[in-house]
Amino acid sequence: MLTRVLILEDDLLLGETLVDLLEDSNIEATHSTNGQMALDTIYKQKFDLYLLDINVPLIDGVTLLKELRDANDDTPTIFLTSHKEKEMMQNSFESGADDFVTKPFDSDELLFRIKALLKRSKKTTINCINLLCHDEVHQSILYDSVALELTKKEYQLLLLFMKHSNKTVTKELITNELWSSADLPSDGAVRVYVNRIKQLAPNLNIENIRGVGYKLVS
Repeated sequence: MLTRVLILEDDLLLGETLVDLLEDSNIEATHSTNGQMALDTIYKQKFDLYLLDINVPLIDGVTLLKELRDANDDTPTIFLTSHKEKEMMQNSFESGADDFVTKPFDSDELLFRIKALLKRSKKTTINCINLLCHDEVHQSILYDSVALELTKKEYQLLLLFMKHSNKTVTKELITNELWSSADLPSDGAVRVYVNRIKQLAPNLNIENIRGVGYKLVS
């Protein structure tokens, strides 16, 4: 999957320079010039890393990151700022930052830091069973490196199968985990979801244990 980075930088020229720097390394970059624009963009799209300036209009970088962390967004974050004060650095890390780079910066060093942080984060957020992988950050499931276009229920069901790989997942467990007691599905409805997953990943082996449930065989 293409790596995506959100840049929050109110200096247009520097923002464009950062976009070019990242895209030359095959990293997709989205540039926001103020904190509110960045927040709106983050709600619409998932990113692998945030690269945030601090002194920007509407919502400053530190406040923005605090809001994101309070919303359980643990996306790796680097502050890129002209601030050199230890107090500001402390505030940045306390808000949830993973790294802090001061301006002016060396482009190669910044890229090294970005790639190192991305590598560390992906080790802990992508779990695979053979060709089937769960990306926790983006809440998506990939098969043979291709993201499956799953609905919310299909995603939840396949994730349940992955958690119980090579074990029978009973119909009762499926309904208890995915539906409320007031909205229980029929056996046929569950079968539709399973068949849809099989269509998206034809080589995926999900066995129908007649009268009991299903088993993902890895």
